Amino acid sequence: MKITLRERKKGDRIVLYLDYYQKGFRRTEYLDIYLIPSPEKGRLPRNDVEKNKDSKRLAEQICHQKNIDFNSGKYSISDIKKQKALIIPYFELIADNRNSSIGNSGNWKSMVKHLKNYCHPGLTFENLNTDFVEGFKTHLSKVVKSNDKPLAQNSRISYFNKLQAGLTQANKDGLLIKNPGDTVSGFKNIESQREYLTVEEIEKLVMTECELPILKKAFLFSCLTGLRFGDLKKLQWSDVSESDSTGPIIKFRQSKTKSPERLPISDQAISLLGDRNTYGGSVFPHLQYSAWNNVKLSNWVKDSGIDRKITFHAARHTHAVLQLSLGTDIYTVSKLLGHKSLKTTQVYAKVIDESKRKAVNRLSIKNLDIFPNGES
Repeated sequence: MKITLRERKKGDRIVLYLDYYQKGFRRTEYLDIYLIPSPEKGRLPRNDVEKNKDSKRLAEQICHQKNIDFNSGKYSISDIKKQKALIIPYFELIADNRNSSIGNSGNWKSMVKHLKNYCHPGLTFENLNTDFVEGFKTHLSKVVKSNDKPLAQNSRISYFNKLQAGLTQANKDGLLIKNPGDTVSGFKNIESQREYLTVEEIEKLVMTECELPILKKAFLFSCLTGLRFGDLKKLQWSDVSESDSTGPIIKFRQSKTKSPERLPISDQAISLLGDRNTYGGSVFPHLQYSAWNNVKLSNWVKDSGIDRKITFHAARHTHAVLQLSLGTDIYTVSKLLGHKSLKTTQVYAKVIDESKRKAVNRLSIKNLDIFPNGES
């Protein structure tokens, strides 16, 4: 294998790239390193000359290291050939395998959909560079949905992070010698509004009929336990123990983090489940995540007199906020929710602080401003 550093004029700059050659097989790898061309008249300013020297020196070092890597057996010609693989089918395969949770799977598939709209179906990994990654980020910022609204910032963050995760995996699989996403920063994270219910609103839902009784039971159980939809869907009666020495518990493995959990639950949560199926089986049979089920949930919430957009995940938010408002310390709430980091739980503490501020500001006494300053 022979690797040679070469230059090519492209627009108003000179691009540096590596030329790989072995036994009739040739390919190029652009380095995202550029030189400033000399002007038609006069000379380059000294600063530009120094920049060109630094860029050329860096490119030569990369070329030298690549030759060492190939000669030492770290890479082979087969690794170069891998880079001719098509991008879209590779990401589709990753999306099919990333099904740890309903939300995660859906985000991967949505990212692939946007990727298909962004790039040519014949694009291969050997064509990937920083411009491609930057371009996908720009594409996401300009996407307009069918309702004429742009993508939510959290959706942009999620889809771009999925692309970055896929590129990292491709690098591990040998489809990329260098990850072009390493030098591209993601979207800035914006804290989203976390909707939750008050105790009074939960009581309204209890008294309101839902077209899908199993959906109603699962939602209320989530309010009492903080369990995610995916964990409820997989919950088996064999996971529920009512005779533990400390009270009822649920033993399960989180669908999102895959970590084993031993979650204490209240007697009220147990009573909500009803009679245990003697022969085991699902605690919430036929519980499904779909647009149709979401409509039924929305209708149930609306029928109860709650005029806010409440998703199923709001039940988990509700459990966290109510626990904190009742005085449960944040460390315990973090453990109940199965969070790996206390930082994740602190978002709910901010919600409590905001509620306290609103409560303080609601207390207003008329004519209190008639007293002169300093009068006691």
